[in-house]
Amino acid sequence: MGILAALLLAVPAFGDPSISSKQAEAQRVMGELQQLDSSLERAVEQYNYATVKLERIRRAQKQNGYELGVAQRNLKRSQQVIAQRLVTLYTSDQNSTLEVILGAKSLDDILSRVDAASRVSSLDTRVLGEVRTFKTAVKKHQRELASAKKAQDRLVAERAAQRNAIESRLAERRRFLASVKSEIVQLQAQQRARELQMARAAEARRVSHQQEAQQQAENTVVGVTAETEGVTVAPPPTHGGVVGVAMSYLGTPYVWGGGGPGGFDCSGLVAYAYSQVGVSLPHSSYAQYSSGVPVSRDQLQPGDLVFFDGLGHVGIYIGGDQFVHAPHSGDVVKVSSLGESWYAATYVGARRIL
Repeated sequence: MGILAALLLAVPAFGDPSISSKQAEAQRVMGELQQLDSSLERAVEQYNYATVKLERIRRAQKQNGYELGVAQRNLKRSQQVIAQRLVTLYTSDQNSTLEVILGAKSLDDILSRVDAASRVSSLDTRVLGEVRTFKTAVKKHQRELASAKKAQDRLVAERAAQRNAIESRLAERRRFLASVKSEIVQLQAQQRARELQMARAAEARRVSHQQEAQQQAENTVVGVTAETEGVTVAPPPTHGGVVGVAMSYLGTPYVWGGGGPGGFDCSGLVAYAYSQVGVSLPHSSYAQYSSGVPVSRDQLQPGDLVFFDGLGHVGIYIGGDQFVHAPHSGDVVKVSSLGESWYAATYVGARRIL
């Protein structure tokens, strides 16, 4: 996302409308991706929790199976022991009921021996009953666990499907975002090519205008101003060379409060360029508007300062209805046209620095 954010910031605020449209589209997609990422995280954790519960059920089934096996073996063993005791007690020569009676020494002895045999049989019967009860309980638990596992299997499958659906949606939106980023890069490259072409044409016009200005200066008295029908006629320009200085910094990034040469804000570029030709200007577009003399738009010459947005923005006129400036955060020093909608709508005026 960081790369896309940088690309979007690099898009001129008042440039190619198709870039602005793609920027808005990319912002919408990034918003969708953030929501999908959040949904995916929840879905993954729900799937994980369902899987943990399923694993617990599987372990319980395994333990229950072990206990059922123990119960079955104990039941079988108990049945065998009881059967053997019954056979021994009632059919063997040594322990038959008759032998118990005949072997007794007295009536009390007879009763005692029969009662002991009966209690042994009763105890075995109780043990057998308990084993059977345990086995029944284990089987019931086994059925309950089987039902719970079936339900949990279904829930795990649902959670997995939900997770996969969100992952698929994420992948699709990421592919779409990548395509939008690619289009933004292409559109920016096209715009940079147009700006470079404009800059080259502007430089050619600057040289031509500078030559014309020098010729005009030879035939005009410097410093004379006149008012004709309310229109100010400014003295001829004497600092056309400042355009070449500013143009040499095309592509330099915009920096808040930047005074160059590594970065500029709008008034910083103007002040720095003029300082290179020996003129000191304040680092403020509002203060710069008080410098020099006013000049009408139809009399603009290379080097004149052009102001916009209630004096909140300034650039250096280069001829051909174009100017060089540092537009805004995320952009670079570039050439723009006075005819562009925002600049035309917010144009305040111009000053010629003497």
